[in-house]
Amino acid sequence: MIKKVLNFYRMSPSAELFAGEGAVQDKYYRRLRMSTFLAATIGYSLYYVCRTSLNVVKEPVLASGALNATQLGIIGSTLLFAYAIGKFVNGFLADYSNIKRFMATGLIVSAIANFLVAIFGMAETWSVIGSSVLFVAFAILWGINGWSQSAGSPSAIVSLSRWFPLNKRGTYYGFFSASHNLGEFLSFLFVGAIVSLAGWQYGFLGSSIAGVTGFLIIIFFLHDTPESKGLPPVQVLTKENTDGKGNGPVRKMQIEVLKNPSVWILAMASACMYISRYAVNSWGVLFLQEEKGFSLSQATQIISINALLGIIGTVFSGWFSDRLFRGKRNFPALIFGVLNTISLALFIYGGNSVFMNVLSMVLFGIAIGVLICFLGGLMAIDVVSRKASGAALGVVGIASYAAAGIQDVVSGWLIDSGKSGINGVDVYDFNTAALFWIIASAVSFLLPLLIWKAKKVQN
Repeated sequence: MIKKVLNFYRMSPSAELFAGEGAVQDKYYRRLRMSTFLAATIGYSLYYVCRTSLNVVKEPVLASGALNATQLGIIGSTLLFAYAIGKFVNGFLADYSNIKRFMATGLIVSAIANFLVAIFGMAETWSVIGSSVLFVAFAILWGINGWSQSAGSPSAIVSLSRWFPLNKRGTYYGFFSASHNLGEFLSFLFVGAIVSLAGWQYGFLGSSIAGVTGFLIIIFFLHDTPESKGLPPVQVLTKENTDGKGNGPVRKMQIEVLKNPSVWILAMASACMYISRYAVNSWGVLFLQEEKGFSLSQATQIISINALLGIIGTVFSGWFSDRLFRGKRNFPALIFGVLNTISLALFIYGGNSVFMNVLSMVLFGIAIGVLICFLGGLMAIDVVSRKASGAALGVVGIASYAAAGIQDVVSGWLIDSGKSGINGVDVYDFNTAALFWIIASAVSFLLPLLIWKAKKVQN
């Protein structure tokens, strides 16, 4: 049984060679490459809808009395810690795997987890179960969701490495990274609208439907390797000039990743960036409601701007680093790291006007969009062999999401610790949590200065 499962997820064998040559072969390759790219990007954006649904429903859940902020922080952290460990493990596995099957499995499990959370939420509302049972069930399901989510990004990034030449990898990695922001944008608007109309439990049903849609897109349009479609490897198809440093078996290349100090420094920088990113995504809606008096619909719309503008940052980050900086990412990473810290401070301390909060989310979204692309993976896979792209992403991923999980627990505790009662109404204090977020953001742009001269691996 185990052997059958392993064989099912093993990388596809080479198919019979495609009969066409020259322009015919090139057209076939480009069509499959674009199909794979679009399926990975859209599929991963719908992964995000299944992941960020919790962030939209926090205020309604708190208002209903079903759970408190500390419990929500713990639930959120179960996803992030499971995701962190899973991304490390699944990053290494993705280098060996059939990425279509691997990625599709993760998304359908995530959709099922969202569906079951909705069912437990309804059961609690109907007094079939108590809030303690809801908390335990929610935490377990959200941990399962975190693990299944961790199959998405490594699969998608490995697909880029298998299908795209090195001189275009940054450009398409940037385009792909927009899936993070597109998914968050869809989640805040789509799930937010459902929650406003029908209640928080139905928000999870909506995200489950989004997950099933993404599963079908991946199954029908994502392809494993060029060789599985009767084509030569991408290095041959695109006539790449390689430096030989990435030659060798996958296992050897993955060990080299673990020995590479540049990868670990980038992982720590990404971890700090993810604290600031998830602080806004996880607590931004509640912050705007509690500290600045916005309604749920206003708060979700303002926070969704950061996700929408992040698309611009990610789409152009890889392109301008490939074209304007000849593949060097360190200088633009520094510029947008500073912008990230400034915009976060503006969001927290910039007052209650709609204009200032929208402006802060515009700047934050663009900065985070660029940094997700650079610190969140591209700079790490630049300094390793393409055979070990998943492993590099796994190292960055475990650091990033462990930090994001710690952020959720620490932030929830700090926010709860500052809670006070005024006329029988709970009032939350975000001051200490906000300082924690800003310091982490500043550290994220300082760490990459240590590897300013790190060299790319041309293979």
